[in-house]
Amino acid sequence: MKLLVIGCGQCGGRIADEFALLNKKARVQGNFDILTNTLAVNTDVADLSGLTNIKSDFQHRILIGNKRTGGHGVGKMNDVGAEVARADGDKVIEAIRQTPKLADTDAFLLIAGAAGGTGSGSISVLTHMIKERYIDKPVYNMIALPFRYEEATEERSIYNVGTCLKSAYLAADAVFLIDNQRYLKKNAPIRNNLAKINRMVVKPFYNVLCAGEETNAKYIGSKVLDAGDIIQTLSGWTVIGYGRAESPRFKVNKLVDFRAKNTGNQHGMQAMDEALGDLSVKCDPTEAKKALYLLTAAPNQMNMDLINDLSSSLKNMAAEAIIRTGDYPRGAGSDVEVTVILSELVNSRKVMDYFSRTIEYVNRAKRRQSGAEYEQMGLGETFKDIPSLL
Repeated sequence: MKLLVIGCGQCGGRIADEFALLNKKARVQGNFDILTNTLAVNTDVADLSGLTNIKSDFQHRILIGNKRTGGHGVGKMNDVGAEVARADGDKVIEAIRQTPKLADTDAFLLIAGAAGGTGSGSISVLTHMIKERYIDKPVYNMIALPFRYEEATEERSIYNVGTCLKSAYLAADAVFLIDNQRYLKKNAPIRNNLAKINRMVVKPFYNVLCAGEETNAKYIGSKVLDAGDIIQTLSGWTVIGYGRAESPRFKVNKLVDFRAKNTGNQHGMQAMDEALGDLSVKCDPTEAKKALYLLTAAPNQMNMDLINDLSSSLKNMAAEAIIRTGDYPRGAGSDVEVTVILSELVNSRKVMDYFSRTIEYVNRAKRRQSGAEYEQMGLGETFKDIPSLL
């Protein structure tokens, strides 16, 4: 599957930068592309300058709202970010049009942090604009949820998250939810920590995107998980997980000891359990209406018993889901990797919690505004008879 990736704001731009690096890896390992283009959109010049893998010309690093912000961002005001995107969104559309292999794009993926200003505000606006112009291609969003300390110390961030999630859900064909807190290492330096989180966010997508673009016949699976399967799966709230386990090596064209074979299948199940336990947002798999998994391993590490076990395991976890499967025989050594996507989640507790807290924030803001207006009226009554020197 080939994506055109657009990072919105600081968080979205950095994750998009990691996707660009992932595409370089696909070129080196497989001699094919999984991205047709990677763009970064921001109101802050410094954030755009900090990227390393996205091309540095103005058609790949797109500055919007410069007249209004002076290139210094919107200060976490996502309503301003939305206004700027509406005013300057044509810059993004023009950059998309300049993509040499735009026709090969299977879908668009726009990425943003929910708690910020530029990304949180612009992602749904740009999604809507792209869907109006490219009606035959799905447009997906990836929303990174804030750390706990952001929620605790920056009250405005809750409002940004709620409005961003609602707008993205209404605009996009599917929304990947990413909980930054699940990847946090408390004692690591913040720069290294954030970089590692971004790498962990994009890592689960690698095998899924590569499987359908593989050109080497010996690495093409017996059941290829292609763009069509992924597009049919992705809908509404969506999470992704990745698991890896080391399986014993089987000798090709020789009988495998039954204990070794059983151990190999157990390691495959371990990878599935790890993927389900390490989903990008904690959720209840029974609430998924659609799901897929991809098994990636060396050809001699995969067998029908393992496929059946993995399928049964996922079906037991997501009983109501339509499940699509695939295998990708390009594993490294004795590793067994499993990627799982759960989509069309009926009720995400994490999202519902943000919506409830956003409503509380709005109500508090209204009360504060009413109180401020009342105090202002009282102040006016107090000094109206005092002469002014102005």
